[in-house]
Amino acid sequence: MELAVLSKDERHRVGESQPLPECYLGVSADELDGRISAAQAALGERLVILGHHYQRDEVFKFADCSGDSFKLAKAAAERSTAEFIVFCGVHFMAESADVLSAPHQKVILPDLAAGCSMADMAAPDELETCWRELEELGVTDVVPVTYMNSAAGIKAFCGREGGVVCTSSNAAATLRWAWARGERILFLPDQHLGRNTAYGMGVPLDAMVVWDPHQPMGGLRLDEVMGAKLILWKGHCSVHTRFSVTQIEQLRRTEPEVRVIVHPECTWDVVQAADASGSTEAIIRQIRESAVGSVWAVGTEIHLVNRLAAQVAPDRLVLTLDGLGCLCSTMFRVSPNHLCWILESLLDGEVHNQVVVPDDQKRWTRVALDRMLSIQ
Repeated sequence: MELAVLSKDERHRVGESQPLPECYLGVSADELDGRISAAQAALGERLVILGHHYQRDEVFKFADCSGDSFKLAKAAAERSTAEFIVFCGVHFMAESADVLSAPHQKVILPDLAAGCSMADMAAPDELETCWRELEELGVTDVVPVTYMNSAAGIKAFCGREGGVVCTSSNAAATLRWAWARGERILFLPDQHLGRNTAYGMGVPLDAMVVWDPHQPMGGLRLDEVMGAKLILWKGHCSVHTRFSVTQIEQLRRTEPEVRVIVHPECTWDVVQAADASGSTEAIIRQIRESAVGSVWAVGTEIHLVNRLAAQVAPDRLVLTLDGLGCLCSTMFRVSPNHLCWILESLLDGEVHNQVVVPDDQKRWTRVALDRMLSIQ
């Protein structure tokens, strides 16, 4: 099955989880492990499995390479001998891997329902409308910057209009690059990453405005847009916005020695209340390099927090800020059952769930990604 670029409406229609053949339902965990391992071994160098940090453990353990979304997309491009790239992540990650991979490689998403609510908050047609309305307002000196967590159509737009892609690791350097080329930046889809990054660079909050794509002219007046250095798209991460200042305050009362580190997709007040913030890779690195016996509370997805506690830093106390655990529910849709189905189908010569970015989008998406790679 080939998947080009799903529209936001199409992604919403996908449903809770992609149906599987009945023979893959009700299979025990031990049997799945054995069958996945056997298929992985049989496919050999023809296959590379990529596992995002937020992936569930029973899938993550089969990854040949793990990391954040861009690290994994680059890893896919570097595995030139692999015919099949099975991306255990979400749709925008698989799209980026397809853009950066070689023509002979096929990128596969085990469950087509594994989407990203943040990426869905910015649709290409909404961005086209925003750009047209800014022009109607007379605001033309704008550079579009999109977070990696966005659809290929959004990345392609940014490439075509002189903009760029960023990650949470290089967001500050990317904003500097963009401001050197335009008076204002349109940053999407995550308003919080944009706000937190710019504020950390010394940009005051009153120099930022939020563009609501569901309101005429973004719900803004001309003077508000003209007075802004940063136009933030009204989007967010459903996981990271669950963390709160109250949670931090409560944890500091029970664990006075705790250091709180959060992802910059958290809200501004949470980032200000924390001791540190950083990308997924930065969080892992800081905790790994911390003193033995130190106490950490982490504001990010629960699978990563649990893995930090059990494997990366077992001689530290690593806690989640949210006692109920913040789960990326769409990432969780990639199950061992789906992975087993995909791998065994490949052995039978059948390719399911191939993610294919159209050539016109692929060209401009690659331009935006290459610009990002050029930023120091």
